Amino acid sequence: MKNNRLFLWIIAIFLGISLLQSWGGKGPTDTTLTENDLGLSTSKTEYTIGKEIKITLQNNTEAPMTLLIGDCSEEPLNVSHYSNGEWIAVQASDSTICPEEEMPTLTLAAGEKTTLSYKNWTYRLFSDLGRYRIEAAVNDQTFYSNEFIIGERGFLSHFWLAFMYQPILNTLIFLIEKIPGHSLGLAIILLTLFIRTLLLLPSQRALRSQRKMQELQPKLEELKQKYKDNQEKLALETMNLWKTYKVNPFGSCLMMFIQIPILIALYQVVRDGLSADKSGLIYSFVSQSFSYETINTHFFNILELTTPNVFVLPLIIGGLQFIQMHLSLTRAKKKQEAKKKQEAKKKEKGQDLAKKVESTKDVQSEMQMATNMMKYFMPVMIAFFTASLPSGVGLYWGTSTIYGIVQQLVVNKESTSKKPNDNEPTVRVIEKA
Repeated sequence: MKNNRLFLWIIAIFLGISLLQSWGGKGPTDTTLTENDLGLSTSKTEYTIGKEIKITLQNNTEAPMTLLIGDCSEEPLNVSHYSNGEWIAVQASDSTICPEEEMPTLTLAAGEKTTLSYKNWTYRLFSDLGRYRIEAAVNDQTFYSNEFIIGERGFLSHFWLAFMYQPILNTLIFLIEKIPGHSLGLAIILLTLFIRTLLLLPSQRALRSQRKMQELQPKLEELKQKYKDNQEKLALETMNLWKTYKVNPFGSCLMMFIQIPILIALYQVVRDGLSADKSGLIYSFVSQSFSYETINTHFFNILELTTPNVFVLPLIIGGLQFIQMHLSLTRAKKKQEAKKKQEAKKKEKGQDLAKKVESTKDVQSEMQMATNMMKYFMPVMIAFFTASLPSGVGLYWGTSTIYGIVQQLVVNKESTSKKPNDNEPTVRVIEKA
């Protein structure tokens, strides 16, 4: 139960981080947007290398306004970098200058406001530290945005990039390149199987630890009832119980702490990592000539893996999560039912045990209610979680859950093959000679 609550908190934190990332910090200031005929303002005034840069444009005139983009690439507007005392135009290496008659344009109606993103140009246009600005040409007049600064990454950002984001990105690119048809979906499935197999032994230990914790839950609840007015004694007795039954209360949390960073890194890679802009993050031993345009982001023509799927995938993932939770709780439930039968037999032997049995039944009843609520609430939370993220992340989670179901079946089989009291501590009696 404690592990499930912890997992829900982690999911809530992750969703909060995702929402904060989508907001992109402070919005554009009204003064910057309204001071000229064409207002330009970035979402923030300071960024670190690799962060998405957004710019808001507003037509402050009473007539439509047509802006010149400047080249035939997808680059939204021209960028300048301040160096050696002057503003120098920055251009990506794959940008193509257009003939004047083919110059791409962007039209804003009177009073219209729009936002453009540079998420696919963060490394190609903003790779150097320092001051930048964005400019837009309207007829013979050029308008400039506020200045903003590109700064160095902090230690945690460097660590995340080197040990989570880049390994996931490079492994996916390697798999996509080798798979016929360059399928992103098959690459995610293979990546999931590789990660789960790599973590097979620790995850098996975590499942066994979770099973033991579930079996000990009635005893823990009894201790809470017995020492509810003495927290110090409760903590001591709880530690003694874990020690007696050789249970590590944090052992079952291991896989959760490993899975969450992988999910976040995969989410970031699927969201904006599969573009030529991230080619500078590819390791030298991975192909540098791979064309990102050849990546097939459709999974069997059913799912678009770079965008959320609101209905089908969340229902599937929620169903798989329910199956996994049902299997993880089955063994503990059977043991509790067996214990109830034993207590019922004891009740027949004497009235002295009646109160204790009734108290135990109340505790078990409360536990069962909480367990049932979590059993149904958790899959709903996971389904909601899946619906809010790119389908590629949901595919990873679904594959990982199927792998986990197979593992749980193995652990349950191990448990049922043991004698009923295999997990109970034993006392050895030594007779005098």
